[in-house]
Amino acid sequence: MFTIDQIKESHAKVKTGADFPNYIQDLIILGVKGYDTFVKDGCTEYYGVNNFTASTEEKYNEIAISSTVNKERFIQFLVMHQDGETDYLSFCNQAAQCGINKWRIDIVEMTCTYFDLEDNAVVIEKIPN
Repeated sequence: MFTIDQIKESHAKVKTGADFPNYIQDLIILGVKGYDTFVKDGCTEYYGVNNFTASTEEKYNEIAISSTVNKERFIQFLVMHQDGETDYLSFCNQAAQCGINKWRIDIVEMTCTYFDLEDNAVVIEKIPN
């Protein structure tokens, strides 16, 4: 089973959204099947085989999530982040402004799904290999 310390070591290599595909490859090696990251405080719950889970603590002060979803603007912010134009905390603030509550990485399906406060999928994207 994986540990939060192992995940943190892999995550430390991520400086921008452009580094994300390599991070996913590291998680696969560790045995992580997926994870949910909550925008409000950066807490992440990782899951693996046999219902194994490991969670992080809050990463930053709580951010209010807009109850109104702005999908088009969020996609613009997402592309900027993936191009390396924003850091993690800036992206989280932008996601919150656009009504994104959390994202779920499904490593088995190689998808990233962004959800609103009502747990509706707003954007689903394939993770590049």
